[in-house]
Amino acid sequence: MRAHDPEVQACKALVIDGNPTSRSTLMNMMRDIGVGQVSQTSRVEDARRELENRVFDIVICDYHFDNSSISGQELLDDLRRAQLLPYSTVFVMVTGECSYVKVAEAAESALDSYLIKPHTAAALEERVLQARYRKKVLKSIFEAIEAEDFEGGARLCMERFEARGEFWLYAARIGAELFLRINDHDSAKALYAAVHESKALPWAKLGLARSELEAGQLPKATRILESLIAEQPTYADAYDVMGRVQLEQGNLAAALETYRESSRVTPQSINRLQKQGMLAFFMGQTDEAINALDRTVRIGLASKMFDCQTLVLLAMLQFDKADGKEFKRAYASLELMADRRPESTRLQRFKRILTVFHRLFARKVGECVDLARDLSNDLRREDFDFEAATNMLAMLSRLSNTEVQLADAEMWVRTVALRFCISKASCEMLCSAAGNNAVYASLIREGLHEISTMAEKAMTHSLTGSPAAAAEALMLRGTETLNAKLIELAGAVVNRHAAKIPAHAAMAVKIEDLKLRFCTKGTQVNLGQGSGRSAGGLMLRTASAEKSPNSERSVVV
Repeated sequence: MRAHDPEVQACKALVIDGNPTSRSTLMNMMRDIGVGQVSQTSRVEDARRELENRVFDIVICDYHFDNSSISGQELLDDLRRAQLLPYSTVFVMVTGECSYVKVAEAAESALDSYLIKPHTAAALEERVLQARYRKKVLKSIFEAIEAEDFEGGARLCMERFEARGEFWLYAARIGAELFLRINDHDSAKALYAAVHESKALPWAKLGLARSELEAGQLPKATRILESLIAEQPTYADAYDVMGRVQLEQGNLAAALETYRESSRVTPQSINRLQKQGMLAFFMGQTDEAINALDRTVRIGLASKMFDCQTLVLLAMLQFDKADGKEFKRAYASLELMADRRPESTRLQRFKRILTVFHRLFARKVGECVDLARDLSNDLRREDFDFEAATNMLAMLSRLSNTEVQLADAEMWVRTVALRFCISKASCEMLCSAAGNNAVYASLIREGLHEISTMAEKAMTHSLTGSPAAAAEALMLRGTETLNAKLIELAGAVVNRHAAKIPAHAAMAVKIEDLKLRFCTKGTQVNLGQGSGRSAGGLMLRTASAEKSPNSERSVVV
């Protein structure tokens, strides 16, 4: 029976197919369905640009493209990770028998539907209208997400899952992602486990791993991921999450190997190339870093998936090689993007970092010193995050090998260490950012030891019956250092021993203010903006999401 969709006439569709005959046939089929406006493209690269800059109601995409190393599935994955597909867009993959298994697996998660070649016009119509119908049935869930009512959206998903209502499986995945978004790890884990038990789907198993990761259970997450990768060696999302687990453990070498494998599985993925190149940079693998970062620039500079941190690291590597021409190329690209976004603190800080090296190439040492000092004024700013800290250390390490004399450099390194050494992983990443500067690496490790000692001394008060003294000590040192570990420990002590702390209410207010200002601004180890906690997740874009190119990422659920 033909589904009724009176709104289809107002829809815009994009057909992506490298074969002109097949493309023409699909366009005619879409017009026969009643779609009002049908566009076409024969290349994945062109399709990516179209989908980044225009909103389509329906996308029909072939899986395989001759003379292209990127498939339709990889295009979808990139768009999904970058949150560039609104929930209202229906994405249908067309595939031959040889690619059926991969596409069928994807259909359980990101895809709305798929078609096996050869197919009829009736089959295409059925898939498109059915997918649009599902969007309407789940409209209340997506409206909650648009309003950023993540708890309400999760509740609606759970209700549909428990009642096994229409499209319960799709709702279950959205609900689990929302539970992760609101830090309800137990509910997310339970939902993923229930789906996995009933359907044994790869994305559900991946969700279990992510739930364990978010709950801090790294060994459990590792075991699940190892099993999943053994079963699904081409499941790139699993490598994304495994890389993040390894980063959290401070195992940078293993993480780099994982990102290499991820890039091998999806060689045209802008996001994964960036992560490989960035980690290779910090690991001192210069040739690999330049190759991956330069390739990212060549294939993705104009893309909304491109992260400008790529240009910062690439320019530093070109500075190391004394390649003024290539440095200026990267600097000019970054300068252009920063000038287009004067309101972006992140991009302006990138520009200031590279301007230091630009002036050094011009032998303007005095200006370099002034710019470095100006950057040091950001060290205690609320928006100075872990990424900014690694860039600062990378800059200082390189300047220490030049004629630039910075009397306060070691003090700045100590300030960074005390603020951002919250774990072994963060300490190791900061040391890697400092490159081969042994003095800076020693200061950073001393910073981690000092933070650990502060925490231990404060907690001793709690264990000996003086939780108020423990909370006060932690809050004081947290305020001095801006260290998230100390601030969060102070909050934990106040919450646990409120009855024994006379001024617990006032103290709790102060601690929450510190958390908001200094514990939510990117204190965790990550590679680029938005590349950490969203790994392997289902991306849904909200109405308030940032849509400007090369910007901070939109809300991830």
